Amino acid sequence: MRTFLLEPADGQRELAYSPGQYLDLAFDLDGEEVHRCYTLSSSPLRPGPLAITVRRVPGGRVSPWLHDRFGPGATVRARGPLGRFSTADHPAPAYLFLSGGAGATPMISMTRALFDAGSAADAVFVHSARGPEHIPFRRELELMAAAAPALRVHHLCEPELLTAEALADLVPDLPAREIFCCGPAGYMAAVRAMLPAGARYHQESFTVEAEPVAAGGFAVRLARSGVDFPCPPGTPLLRAAAAAGVTLPSSCGEGLCGTCVTPLVQGSVEMHHNGGLGPRDEAAGRILLCCSTPLEDLVLDA
Repeated sequence: MRTFLLEPADGQRELAYSPGQYLDLAFDLDGEEVHRCYTLSSSPLRPGPLAITVRRVPGGRVSPWLHDRFGPGATVRARGPLGRFSTADHPAPAYLFLSGGAGATPMISMTRALFDAGSAADAVFVHSARGPEHIPFRRELELMAAAAPALRVHHLCEPELLTAEALADLVPDLPAREIFCCGPAGYMAAVRAMLPAGARYHQESFTVEAEPVAAGGFAVRLARSGVDFPCPPGTPLLRAAAAAGVTLPSSCGEGLCGTCVTPLVQGSVEMHHNGGLGPRDEAAGRILLCCSTPLEDLVLDA
């Protein structure tokens, strides 16, 4: 993983954000604008540049470009901050941060912020990794834990895995904690399955999981690609597309970033977004696929 430091362009004000929030970044890749959402790994209480920490994904579109070509003096357009995956939105006397892989980035931001604020909140940070060499922020976490008695850090490296029994041993007061989880889809599904009923659980993911959806429903046609897929009533279009094996542009999945904006050619939808679509786009008949459910058969310009 590599950390990139970002500063506002000349004359622009510094960005205020909450720990755990992310930016929708627009990169110019050989003349094509490509969007990705990256969590801020920096602490909002520390002066200086913003930070994103990016894992290189073999065969990826953006992360190899960042690692190989994005350097000092390069510019990127940013929208945000976005998201409500933050201790600022869920204040509590005790927290549990669970992460796997690159999911450590929002957790380090929240941990840094609690440490910088001198918070009395009790925090346990449990990170799962393939091996010691794959543990991000390891030395800093060890130093913070040594200086802050209210912070405990545990690293689980293969073949040691996070199980319900291991979690109960590490965090016996788990039901009393506000739980934040981020990592690969399989990791988060496993965590959800091992938590007790009623756990105060929050998770963050920038991918759309191909979960099964009910059969039948409305017919959706992608006019440019000629692809058709069904979408049951009440199911977001992006989720139905993923279930049908259709990949469409998306990032946040929360109606915030605007990456999945698509012109609606025919039909009508019910849409409830969180600011990711402006009035002009709505008036022009554009919709956000992540938070639009069909009211009839649709044709999309995609």
